[in-house]
Amino acid sequence: MNKIQLHSLATPNGQKVSIALEELGLAYDSHTINIMKDDQFTPEFIALNPNSKIPAILDPNGPGNTEHAVMESGAILLYLAEKTGKLISHDPVKRSETIQWLFFQMASIGPMFGQFGHFYKYAGEKCDHPYPVTRYTNEAKRLLKVLDKRLVNRDYIVDEYSIADIAIFPWVLCLDKFYSASEHLSLSEFKNVNRWLQVCLDKPATQAGLNVCPFN
Repeated sequence: MNKIQLHSLATPNGQKVSIALEELGLAYDSHTINIMKDDQFTPEFIALNPNSKIPAILDPNGPGNTEHAVMESGAILLYLAEKTGKLISHDPVKRSETIQWLFFQMASIGPMFGQFGHFYKYAGEKCDHPYPVTRYTNEAKRLLKVLDKRLVNRDYIVDEYSIADIAIFPWVLCLDKFYSASEHLSLSEFKNVNRWLQVCLDKPATQAGLNVCPFN
């Protein structure tokens, strides 16, 4: 086994890693972890990620040429960037900015967009109170405004395409693709976000990476 082993599903968190692997040109094998069938709770997967969340990777050529498992999508992106020296700037300031925006996705974009989608699309029969949808709609819009402001006169989150972009854009994409919330969130109003999203989507590696480990 000389290839990275990717255990994932084509959710925004899973897509981040497959897109990065494609962009970096790293050889990998993909293994679908169907969270609808509780694949994430098998002993084999728990050995890679004790938290039973996708994605996870096993790198046969990790530090010291030993096998190395990595969990958490943000940590995987940073690991792959450091392993290859790509998708993260060597300039200390830009490197710091990239990591900050990566953490912004992990701490804010992902959790808040995920909660929005849960209550807006999936929890209607279990929770008919308007408070959760209102709360997470407002927070999703606030975060989109933060992102839109960051992208004023910028092609990418930092100066060059990086793991910060790869971390964030699948979550922006899912607001419409998975949650069908384009009109509800007034996504068309975020002009800079939409321009940037299209640039990211037009990359060949994105088109390949989005469809790795698809839902059955």
